[in-house]
Amino acid sequence: MTAWRPWHGCHKCSPGCKNCYVYRGDARYGRDASKVYRTGEFDLPVRGRRGGGPAIAAGETVFTCLTSDFFVEEADEWRVRAWRMIRTRPDVMFFIITKRIARLPVSLPEDWGDGYPNVTIAATCENQQKAQERLPLLLGQPIRHRQIICEPLLEAVDLTPWLDARIEGVTAGGESGPEARLCRYDWIRDIARQCGRAGVPFWFKQTGAVFEKDGRVYRVPRREQHEQARRAGISTRAEDRMEED
Repeated sequence: MTAWRPWHGCHKCSPGCKNCYVYRGDARYGRDASKVYRTGEFDLPVRGRRGGGPAIAAGETVFTCLTSDFFVEEADEWRVRAWRMIRTRPDVMFFIITKRIARLPVSLPEDWGDGYPNVTIAATCENQQKAQERLPLLLGQPIRHRQIICEPLLEAVDLTPWLDARIEGVTAGGESGPEARLCRYDWIRDIARQCGRAGVPFWFKQTGAVFEKDGRVYRVPRREQHEQARRAGISTRAEDRMEED
């Protein structure tokens, strides 16, 4: 996994943003996370290493804009060049998670066609309302690779209407941080069952800090949240099955 942060900062636009980890991290240093700026690693995809070869090795999955949103309005000018860099690296997969799937049509390069083969677009939906708003847009736009992210999961969500062969994976997980909201295991298992019926790979990423299972609420330390999710044994992504084996 490689992270590429071409710009940093974002303005909150959804219930899932309430306890944003970017805001929490910036606040420790007295910074305002709502101010969007281009970072020093903007051109990372086209950089070379000092000893030779590209800074991002061929075959990598590049998680893009983890401290912002790739489609945030303030980045419209920079995104044009970002798309050009993405196009020059067909040897890596750029994984873009967004709460702004509605801005996709106004944010695409002219040669996008039915989607770049090296770009996965993952729309988030932390509750049923956002699923109903965003997932029809995810399926209705020209995208080669689509995924759904239900994180932080804030309530039971029915994804059934949008789970078909065009969805390559679903991720679900609870919320981390000192102000984390409750995540119920029943919600996670229900999404896992929906994915199982539709034949869509599912990943239970993390429990979150406040996790309810069998009627009991647990406070889960950050260092244990991913491991506890893995131990649940309900993920069906190929990578997770390999780890368990």
